Amino acid sequence: MFASFTLTVDSLGTGLFAAALFGSLGIGLLMLGYKVFEWITPTLDVEKKLQEGSVAVAITVAGLLIAIAIILAAAIQG
Repeated sequence: MFASFTLTVDSLGTGLFAAALFGSLGIGLLMLGYKVFEWITPTLDVEKKLQEGSVAVAITVAGLLIAIAIILAAAIQG
């Protein structure tokens, strides 16, 4: 009924390495996506607007990061 699963040190190490690798890759690509957004909107100083407390810019950046994260998760998962 249930598949048997044995956890070995080798499989645990491989899994942790893969999680760290893909996590780092995902964070790096999120940062790259944010920088591309700043590059394609040269008239909007995102950092300055966020420091000023602009809710509209914060929501836009949050939406951008969530959209990129969904795409990356689907790409990494396969």
